[in-house]
Amino acid sequence: MNQSNMNSNMVDPEVSLLLHCVDWRGLRRCQVQVELSERYNRQTDPALENHIEEIWTERLSKAPWIFNGAKFRLHSFILASHKNDSEDACNQTDNKESSTKQKGDCFPALPTLPTSEWAEGDPALASKSEKQDGCVLILRLGLTSYKDYLGTNWSGQAEELCRRGEVEFGDPLCLLAQPLGVGAVLCTVDEQIVFIRRSQQVAEAGGLLDIPGGHPEPKIVCENLGVKICEEKIDIVMLSPDAVVTELFSSVCAEIRDEINVPLTSLEEPVLMGIALNHTSAGRPSAEFYISCSLTSDQVKSLYLKGGAEANESTDIFFVSKRNVLQLNQKCNLWSELCPSAKGAILLYQTVKPDGQDSTETPHTP
Repeated sequence: MNQSNMNSNMVDPEVSLLLHCVDWRGLRRCQVQVELSERYNRQTDPALENHIEEIWTERLSKAPWIFNGAKFRLHSFILASHKNDSEDACNQTDNKESSTKQKGDCFPALPTLPTSEWAEGDPALASKSEKQDGCVLILRLGLTSYKDYLGTNWSGQAEELCRRGEVEFGDPLCLLAQPLGVGAVLCTVDEQIVFIRRSQQVAEAGGLLDIPGGHPEPKIVCENLGVKICEEKIDIVMLSPDAVVTELFSSVCAEIRDEINVPLTSLEEPVLMGIALNHTSAGRPSAEFYISCSLTSDQVKSLYLKGGAEANESTDIFFVSKRNVLQLNQKCNLWSELCPSAKGAILLYQTVKPDGQDSTETPHTP
């Protein structure tokens, strides 16, 4: 990757980029596929399960409002390219891994490795591959749960679990839940990026600034497929890959609707910028999107103040100009107020520039 494409000064130990799609200015829904398998679930043993139950019981005693739920687990990914130039990328669905997998393009998510130790010498695979029309990102997903996340990634034993995973299975993340989150860099029509102040009642990063986000939900995929089942009994075989991709892209819009109270009709199609890793929770991955909104910042603020379905998750809304967001770095006071998920999304926005923006103007200090 050409390091000039990234802000080389933005080295923050809390976050890193697993994947960015700078060569394509982000990916549309039609360019993303998923591969579902129980092989992509985490490894486990009785002692670990007991530990997870203990952590969950303790957490419930302190925060009885939290609840468990099924989540998708990111195991790895493949970046593929269509060879048929005569067809539009969004109309091609006959990809085969054997014909599209490129050398070095399958990475286990290894946040503990420095950049120089990644395959091909770079964690941002997308910029390594040839710039061919019809590139496709294939996400390899299993199932996990919020309870498993709190008992692994978010537990005090996360480092030990990584060590065990490496020694026993050759994969430092195989014992971790690694739930795939989603986040949105939401831009208003007057070119303001939306941030919210997280409530002190949320499980993580209370009081910090964040972007709208959450998780794609296996339960919603089941419901959309006409399957009614409790979350604890959801099995990977019940899910359709296409339906999962749809949920991945629609869930980030649903989070904006529920957290900001912005109607879905005001949102344009999400553009996947890449995947960021949160190292305060053992490298938890989050797919970060760029979404344009047809409303002004004043209109968005007015809707937010009326309260949405998840209004309790935040206490205030803030707006920062796109120009200033492109210039954000650790020297800015605002950076220290951001939670890791917001930092990762901003790094991806600065790298991918899905809206064609440049950051060559004189920096401002938000």
